Amino acid sequence: MTNEQTAVKATYFSIIGNACLALIKGMAGFFGNSYALIADAIESTTDIFASFLVLFGIKYSNRPADKNHPYGHGRAEPLITFIVVGFLITSATIIAYESISNIQTPHELPQSWTLLVLGAIIIWKEYSFRLVMRRSIETNSSSLKADAWHHRSDAITSVAAFIGISVALLLGKGYESADDWAALFAS
Repeated sequence: MTNEQTAVKATYFSIIGNACLALIKGMAGFFGNSYALIADAIESTTDIFASFLVLFGIKYSNRPADKNHPYGHGRAEPLITFIVVGFLITSATIIAYESISNIQTPHELPQSWTLLVLGAIIIWKEYSFRLVMRRSIETNSSSLKADAWHHRSDAITSVAAFIGISVALLLGKGYESADDWAALFAS
């Protein structure tokens, strides 16, 4: 398998995984009264778009040299990497803004079953990070490496959500916003 095929396969893995997780997190957050999980779903959604950019960058940068690009298209990949990092910053800003808004809004305690969902997500995202990072090293792809770090940031967001929900559930009434503070911290 060529480097390009390996990178493309890893990117499709990211796209499919993040699409499934965004749906699971969004539904669990909505039905489980957890803004931290909804924030996690937002991040997974931005990861989908970032992975599509990575896919475009990998395919474009591997085009052969032509009349307008006599040295090839390889410089497209660092540009895509820069844009992917921009997605990370944008999603963090949106999550922070929404978290601050929700901290000030009274709401119910998160459901305890959301911790099981988060536990599974944390394990999956760490596995995804390691797999995509390994592929980025194999292919020497900076945009694939940025995609791997998206998986790691998602795992960190999920850990923060797990802690916030745990605090809210353990301390009970009056600590509902621990979930929102976790989302703010994760951003």
